[in-house]
Amino acid sequence: MRNTAITLVSVAALILATSSGWTQPHDDKERAELAKTMKDAGVPLAKGVSASAKEGRPISGKYEIEDGKLQLSVYTMKGDKFSEVIVDPKTGKVTKAEVITKDDDLKDAKAQSQAMAKAKRSLAAAASDAVKANAGYRAISVMPSMKDDHAVAEVTLLKGTDWKTVTEKLD
Repeated sequence: MRNTAITLVSVAALILATSSGWTQPHDDKERAELAKTMKDAGVPLAKGVSASAKEGRPISGKYEIEDGKLQLSVYTMKGDKFSEVIVDPKTGKVTKAEVITKDDDLKDAKAQSQAMAKAKRSLAAAASDAVKANAGYRAISVMPSMKDDHAVAEVTLLKGTDWKTVTEKLD
């Protein structure tokens, strides 16, 4: 009985941890892959987030491995529509934009847009400032949220294989 309860709790924790790729920027396997492939990315996260702005207001962004390839994915909002914008990590040009329709992704986008509605600073500025304050690191993801009634951005940084997350104020 005790082992069954432990197993159920472990499975529930695993499901919760992996259910939303946008609230948990990277799992351990993806972090290892990203650490290897980020040297191929010539575009800083802040620049890629800024490039996506022609598709709407950026509300989150992250480097990720998709179909075995490095890509920069930015969620944007225009009016009441949300899109995922793919930015080429080598050139900084938008390669694709598609409307977000999946329930989990839509839920994440709505939460991020609520935080960005209170923001006075852009995600690109937050990512850029985080990099400036952490010499040798580069920004891998920037995710807004509300903390004590203030808009903040959690910026995940990478230096070699060393990862850390810092918080930048958005208001």
